[in-house]
Amino acid sequence: MAHEILIVEDERNIALSLEFLMKQAGHTVRCVADGQDALDAVADLLPDLILLDVNLPTLDGYTVCSTLRADERTREVRVLMLTARGREIEREKGLAAGANDYLTKPFSTRELVERVATLLGEA
Repeated sequence: MAHEILIVEDERNIALSLEFLMKQAGHTVRCVADGQDALDAVADLLPDLILLDVNLPTLDGYTVCSTLRADERTREVRVLMLTARGREIEREKGLAAGANDYLTKPFSTRELVERVATLLGEA
């Protein structure tokens, strides 16, 4: 079953790779490059899952995630944070903001696809 995935990533090459992987897995994909655009896209799209970078223009991923969790309409959207920030304190901060999962860059494409499937209930 195809799911709607929103990719929020400001590095174009990474966004293209993520888009390719998610489409290969059979999902419908939309990409945005900054935090405010992410919130606007979620309001318009209400995706099944968001692949959310932490370091973004306008609003960082932590702010985007906590904003989604504070809104009753978007509270249940699954969020997988993707970031180069690998320290445990950063992971804890992401999960405290409401992320369902947290994956550090660079990551294995297989691991990413498996985690997405798990979050979408496909595993």
